Amino acid sequence: MSPDCLQHRLTADQRHFFETQGYLVIENALDADMLARLIAAADRIDARERTAENQTKLLSFTNIVHEDPAFLDLIDLPTVYPKIWGILGWNTYLYHTHVDLTPPADEHALTWRVAWHQDSMRVNDEMETHPRPRLSVKVGYYLTDTTQPDRGNTLIVPGSQLQDEIDCPNDGVSNPPGSEPLCVKAGTAVIIDRRIWHSRSPNLWNETRKVVWYGYSYRWLRPKDQMTVAHLLPQLDPIRRQILGDGLSNNGTYDPVDGDVPLRAWLREHSPEEAERNPAGRSMSRPPAGVRGKHLGRM
Repeated sequence: MSPDCLQHRLTADQRHFFETQGYLVIENALDADMLARLIAAADRIDARERTAENQTKLLSFTNIVHEDPAFLDLIDLPTVYPKIWGILGWNTYLYHTHVDLTPPADEHALTWRVAWHQDSMRVNDEMETHPRPRLSVKVGYYLTDTTQPDRGNTLIVPGSQLQDEIDCPNDGVSNPPGSEPLCVKAGTAVIIDRRIWHSRSPNLWNETRKVVWYGYSYRWLRPKDQMTVAHLLPQLDPIRRQILGDGLSNNGTYDPVDGDVPLRAWLREHSPEEAERNPAGRSMSRPPAGVRGKHLGRM
């Protein structure tokens, strides 16, 4: 990984905004060449997967990394990936991918909307803490312009990531208080906390809305998609292999050594303070308060 990516590390202001608002906008995350490559790849999937029955409906296609070299190059994009490790730390990987293609709406789509929700489904029913834990973030790479409302914009409620419930009728058209559309230009990346309450909106524009979504989580969380990437691993550098789920053992997701998490070793050389910081802000060079003995808790 190039040290040039260190120029795009998460700043203190960005961290504060993300922690309080639940999302972060990164303008010009994609240069013109990368944007063109991703649009071409997304269009090929659209042409292959869209049927006569869903010509005017959202096509959300998962497991995309192996589909095109552009999707592979996106996993550690220098303008964005440093912010991922800045938020979640180094024991992380890519566990979920999809491309969303939303054509101009027909009459059905004018009143159809995904219910307001937090990501991760059963996690939100089965975790016992309040507020629910972050666990993962998603990056949306916007390939088309959504600088105006009614272009299939993602709808969010800023700051709602700490709310376990939200007051909104599940009628397909109502929006909760404080909701707003994400209005961004093509080439922008948006990082969202998986807990932020969000929804989709109809595309009333004359062009298909195209967004690539990448989800990053801790390595001990199971993949959400098929993630057909094993055949790619031999050609990749160690950090990319980590991002795609490679490791030395299953236990290494919980108790990693350097071979499991080459990102940590790279950070020790290039950004030592981030190598020793965990997402809770505690130094990882010492055990948490109350823990004594290197092997405490191992059976």
